[in-house]
Amino acid sequence: MAKQNIVVVGAGYAGVSATKFMAKKFKKNDDVSITLIDRHSYHTMMTELHEVAAARVEPNAIQYDLQRLFCRKKNVQLVTDTVTNIDKDTKTVQTKNGQYPFDHLIIGMGGEPNDFGTPGVKENGFTLWSFEDALRIREHIEKTVAKAALEPDAKLRKAMLTFVVCGSGFTGIEMIGELVDCKERLAKDNKLDPSEINLKVVEALPTILNMLKRSDAAKAERYMKKKNVDIMINSPIVEVSPDHIKLKDGSTVATHTLIWTAGVKGTSDAADFGLETARGNRLVANEYMQAKGYEDKNIYIVGDLVYYEEFSNTPTPQIVQAAEQTGHTAATHIISSINGGQSPKFKGNYQGFMVSVGAKWGVANLFDKIHLSGFLAMIMKHIVNLKYFFDIRTGYYMFQYIMHEFFRVKDDRNVARGHTSRNSNVLWSVPLRVFYGLVWFLEAFKKIVGDGKWFTPSTWFGEGSWFEGDSVFPWTWDYQSAADAASGASEAADAASGASDAGADAAVEAGNTIFGLSYAYGEEPMAVIENSPEWFMNIMKTIMPNMEVAMFFQKMMVFVEIGIALCLMAGLFTWLFSGATIILVATFCLSGMFYWVNIWFIPVAFALMNGSGRALGLDHWVIPWLQRTLGKWRYGSPKSLYGQK
Repeated sequence: MAKQNIVVVGAGYAGVSATKFMAKKFKKNDDVSITLIDRHSYHTMMTELHEVAAARVEPNAIQYDLQRLFCRKKNVQLVTDTVTNIDKDTKTVQTKNGQYPFDHLIIGMGGEPNDFGTPGVKENGFTLWSFEDALRIREHIEKTVAKAALEPDAKLRKAMLTFVVCGSGFTGIEMIGELVDCKERLAKDNKLDPSEINLKVVEALPTILNMLKRSDAAKAERYMKKKNVDIMINSPIVEVSPDHIKLKDGSTVATHTLIWTAGVKGTSDAADFGLETARGNRLVANEYMQAKGYEDKNIYIVGDLVYYEEFSNTPTPQIVQAAEQTGHTAATHIISSINGGQSPKFKGNYQGFMVSVGAKWGVANLFDKIHLSGFLAMIMKHIVNLKYFFDIRTGYYMFQYIMHEFFRVKDDRNVARGHTSRNSNVLWSVPLRVFYGLVWFLEAFKKIVGDGKWFTPSTWFGEGSWFEGDSVFPWTWDYQSAADAASGASEAADAASGASDAGADAAVEAGNTIFGLSYAYGEEPMAVIENSPEWFMNIMKTIMPNMEVAMFFQKMMVFVEIGIALCLMAGLFTWLFSGATIILVATFCLSGMFYWVNIWFIPVAFALMNGSGRALGLDHWVIPWLQRTLGKWRYGSPKSLYGQK
């Protein structure tokens, strides 16, 4: 077979999907080479541009290096260049820096924003259709809010803090959702009240999210209104100025930021290729994605650039699912033409539509039957994104996606509400925290249960428990005797094992238990400190001057230990109670009644002081609330300008 050169122009969803599929099918065919040309050295996850624009993730989170995507595809050559022309007669792709002959050509150069000729959009508005667009919006928002915070003119300040998104499709709603989420951070960093930042969606049609069922779109609308987003329907924009937009009814909206997401058309870079075009600059193709009129030249159109009517007057939608499926259709036809066999015609198969409104809430319509909203919809969106990485066989970027979306996010801006995104990865300490609290609880509860049954409350506080009264302290309360008993606990235990006097055994047991934890079974335990220091005994004499006080402390300590245990398991005031544990264990050691086999309690307590209650614990809510409340009580509300009302 003669050498076959396949050239793919554009590393978008369609181009990457087609190239991956063909690379796999021609893996063992040395007569087939594939060249992928794109102006960038990376693939951009276009569906997540809004996350970069509103600073939820860092820019590299949506950039996937092409070499990493195709590192094991020896039959794929990567070219970073700009295509300038396609010579259909000589079957050559011409770029700024070279030319590439082809036997089969796939054009997937994507689309670009469609401003419908609205005056001022290009000069004064921002589009969200590329990685560069996202960075420009991100920088503009941060600078504009910072300037507004120092602006004394109230009217100008309000205009600068008003952000308008034109278009209520998926891109527009996802962008406004991210602005809702980042509003608190922008306000805090610039000493503003979040209520000063105004968010608006302007839509020319009477409804929003028109690719969704009306019930799902209504849920999204209610959620946005709850978040104080102003939704302006039936409001076409007719002009965009640097400091305001003008609507068709003659009214104006003062703003320094208009993000235009109202439409998409085929890229203008393909306009000079001499191929038949349809509305929106899209290139016409047949059911195999072959360019109309050039089927014999083996030229294919895929992605947002293709215009194919599967149904009358209904071209393939400009969404990721359609892009991947058109790419797969073209790739399958090329494979069939080289290897022989039949190839299927394009048949759209859209499993559903999902839109996120911020990081924590979304709506989804799956298989036209399943309707989800809120947390479940966001989980489904992440599953779909993870499936995409599986489809293009990139475990590396699947891992990176998980890290960026779940573990490296600030300000709780993920579906887990921040429980997984502490910088110190305290999520991994949750099992240790729960286990540690459980050990505290079991040891403390033994003192209540004694020899009774755990699930028989009537036996609690009875025989064998440590609440029997004077029997807990069978010796006369004498501090020197207590010190001797503490320092000689092991000798007393040996004597108790061979003697009939139960009092000695009770003394050792009481010594072990009043200070907290029983020791592990096995070899004879060794006390951390054999003899209690005299200064420590003097302190104890002062704290517990008689038997009644000692009994009170003994009983109180049991409930303190249970309280510590429950708080640790629930993640409430974890830092405080972990620190208290260290102090208690140090006290137990000084008493001569704490053993080396349990010394691990101290390092574990230190480990849990690193914010472990913030992940899957009550500290996630309680500590920030206390910080805000106490901070406001102590210092008041910070402002960007002091001396201004």
